[in-house]
Amino acid sequence: MTNKIALEEHFMHPDFVDYWAETRINISPDLFGKVRGKLEDFGDDRLAAMDEAGIEKAVLSLAGPGVQAEKDTAHAIKMARVANDFLAARMAERPDRYAGFAHIAVQDPAAAADELERCMRDLGMCGAMINGQTDGTYLDDDRYSVLWERAADLGAPIYIHPNNPVATPTMLEGHPELWGPVWSWTVETGSHALRILFSGVFDRYPNAKLILGHMGETLPYQLWRFDSRWEISNRGDMRLEMPPSAYFKRNFWCTTAGVCSDAPLRCAIDALGADRVMFSVDYPFERAGEAGAWIDAAPLSQTEREQVTHANARALLKL
Repeated sequence: MTNKIALEEHFMHPDFVDYWAETRINISPDLFGKVRGKLEDFGDDRLAAMDEAGIEKAVLSLAGPGVQAEKDTAHAIKMARVANDFLAARMAERPDRYAGFAHIAVQDPAAAADELERCMRDLGMCGAMINGQTDGTYLDDDRYSVLWERAADLGAPIYIHPNNPVATPTMLEGHPELWGPVWSWTVETGSHALRILFSGVFDRYPNAKLILGHMGETLPYQLWRFDSRWEISNRGDMRLEMPPSAYFKRNFWCTTAGVCSDAPLRCAIDALGADRVMFSVDYPFERAGEAGAWIDAAPLSQTEREQVTHANARALLKL
């Protein structure tokens, strides 16, 4: 298929490379230089990779953590605007091939909400990507109510991308091979999403939309158990209006970014619904051609293939 839409496709602005330093530990030194060059390319090489995969349009996002690693909040707000204006210019050069997720400084939730609105209304972006925790704070915190309310009002999906945790969990000490995309990012990002769900964000903002990459960070596999154990768990003062799985089917979407495997694809579709799963590559950290060839051959009905490869993204992001 040649009309695919891919949602987790990264770029880098030269002024943001230093922010990327904390995630470089997850990339071999030999690979870092090659990846950086691809991140900074918006021309022939990126477009050729998209063509090889049959990708009509890529939704670009700044490689994390971006300004979420900035300690000066005022500077973070300024630099987020720089990143978004830069991306908007690249989108304007190739509106047929590029869309974008906003980069926002969540250190100031009200400013982040304002920047999200600017990006949606003035720059033509289709949501925001937030790179995990910010200085140890997650999006279930009450301070982010203004951001969730604005995102829901705008119909703006929030894509939660992995970030390294503030401290190394004891279970990972002495095992650097488990750090980053091999395992710790899955635990961190999946836990972040569950914090949002169980804190009642989706009861307060039922129109909020949350996207997870990497086939849902293993959460689709766990839906039955979430419901079963929620019934008997020690919840403290927490109450939900619906079983946990119901929120996944109403407020969550996931992408195939970084996972080219039939079994988790079928699990995500069967658990969430075929209208909740969207194709992605995770370029340039994964190979576009491999991802495109895999989804073309995956065990999907024709209707499911059309939904996953482009129709769901068009509907959710209003492309």
